[in-house]
Amino acid sequence: MTAIKTMRDAFLDGLCDRMRDDGSIFFLSADFGSPALDKLRLTYKGRFINVGIAEQNLINVATGLALEGCTVYAYAIAPFISMRAYEQIRNNLSVMSEFYSLNVNMIGVGAGLSYDVSGPTHHCLEDISVMRTLPNIDVFSPSDWALCDKYIDYSIENRHPKYLRFDGKPHPMIYDKSMNLDIKKGFHVLQKGDKTCVVATGYMTHTALKAIKSIDACVGLIDMFFLSRYDEQALISALSSYETIITIEEGFIDKAGLDSAVSHLIGKMPHDCKLIRMGFKDKYVFDLGSRDYLHELTGLSQTDIIKTIQTTIEK
Repeated sequence: MTAIKTMRDAFLDGLCDRMRDDGSIFFLSADFGSPALDKLRLTYKGRFINVGIAEQNLINVATGLALEGCTVYAYAIAPFISMRAYEQIRNNLSVMSEFYSLNVNMIGVGAGLSYDVSGPTHHCLEDISVMRTLPNIDVFSPSDWALCDKYIDYSIENRHPKYLRFDGKPHPMIYDKSMNLDIKKGFHVLQKGDKTCVVATGYMTHTALKAIKSIDACVGLIDMFFLSRYDEQALISALSSYETIITIEEGFIDKAGLDSAVSHLIGKMPHDCKLIRMGFKDKYVFDLGSRDYLHELTGLSQTDIIKTIQTTIEK
């Protein structure tokens, strides 16, 4: 049976183990918790700081510790850390990392529609775009908790600012923990296809995987988990044989998100390739309901994905 776990719990459990052997790791929280965090907080009281509901100060304190050579994890709800503290992220981390090694790992929990019933204030549809636009910051958008576990050592070893967008709900594994995955490449080909390829990120990789399995055709699927600092040439090579590429993201399209990253790569290909973008249009969702219900309203359901893929196959 496939293990179901939250990205946050997998990452915090692994990080707690690393903190035992590395006294330079600090964890900061904007008054946001979980059972897995309780273990870390109680075990490493001297290196756990709750700054309160103050995301801007969270980044300020994290930057100060990083300037002293510490590896820092700053933890908050995704829309609040990525947007309420945006000026501090820009000035303290993006700008300052031109001159200093700042290993600050911003953990945003609740990417996309994770907090489905909480409405647009807690939905996080902008974070991919706003964080990708900042120089010197990695954007990590994992599809499952096994990827989060594999990312821990990368986050410690690579000493520059990073934004980790974690889904808030528990999901099954896509990747085998024993798999020898080249995480630095930034993507993984889950399935090769003939003429059509889907490129998805985060939770939408699960939906895309289910949709493709229900189609009687050979459709490619690429899980893109680095949305900046990925291996461009390797991804161009992986996409170069397709006639149509479909991007799927829980974010606004035509706004510098996943679709923009793929569009940039298509422009470098030696042949024409059609791009279909699936995501949120220029409006927020105020209806209350489950994630699946909200996807039905916005054209991101499994049925919508199947119809879009089938349209490309039938042409």
